[in-house]
Amino acid sequence: MATPELISPRSARVTAARRLAKRSFRAKERRFLAEGPQAVREAVAHTADGRPTLLELFVTADASCRHADLVAAARASGALIHHASDAVVADLADTVTPQGLLGVCRFLDTPFDDVLAAGPRLVAVLAHVRDPGNAGTVLRCADAAGADAVVLTDASVDPYNPKAVRASAGSLFHLPVAVGVPVERAVAGLRAAGVRVLAADGAGDADLDTELDAGTMGAPTAWVFGNEAWGLPAETRALTDAVVRVPIHGRAESLNLATAAAVCLYASARAQRTP
Repeated sequence: MATPELISPRSARVTAARRLAKRSFRAKERRFLAEGPQAVREAVAHTADGRPTLLELFVTADASCRHADLVAAARASGALIHHASDAVVADLADTVTPQGLLGVCRFLDTPFDDVLAAGPRLVAVLAHVRDPGNAGTVLRCADAAGADAVVLTDASVDPYNPKAVRASAGSLFHLPVAVGVPVERAVAGLRAAGVRVLAADGAGDADLDTELDAGTMGAPTAWVFGNEAWGLPAETRALTDAVVRVPIHGRAESLNLATAAAVCLYASARAQRTP
């Protein structure tokens, strides 16, 4: 069991990492925090342009024993390993009960033009989404549905927010994520690339079941999801090819953002995979 080298939350190394909890510092350094063994494992496995994504790893003595293979893999990838006290990791962590592992990672977003050049068939666009937990969960849903990319508009939350990273459950490292794209450019670019753009909104004129029955869902599709509280603005809905609602067959008032996103993305995924 390694002796902690970092025992003070006020040390320069810890202070530099703690600053990444703020969006302005993340943007300046182009680095973010990944907490817990799942996120760290995905960061270790991820590279971009031949460079490792994980730069540093803060680990407690207990976690270094429980996850010895993961710490060894991080060290082999070239990451700096900091054996830290429980107090240091707790100071850096965003959770109430930290798991003893916290990584400092490079940004890994993909230029929007690269997303378009890859010829995507299924894309999730987050427009005006402000809750980091919802953003991370939608990213996870998009990954599970086999989407080719996630696009976050310039009015949306930072996907490197610690809560968003945690909610993505590692999916942030799995698929291209374009950040800070104006919604007008996102919609225009996708349509120019031959992608049908659908707005998901409870007040939509079109019905998801009707779209599926009509056989229109098998084409390349981008779903635009809006703010948790007030949905998509009229001007954003007007940009899209159709505004589609998820039908409510029971007595529920509505679906939350992440649930609606999962339904829409899986509907497209199923239609696109049907012979």
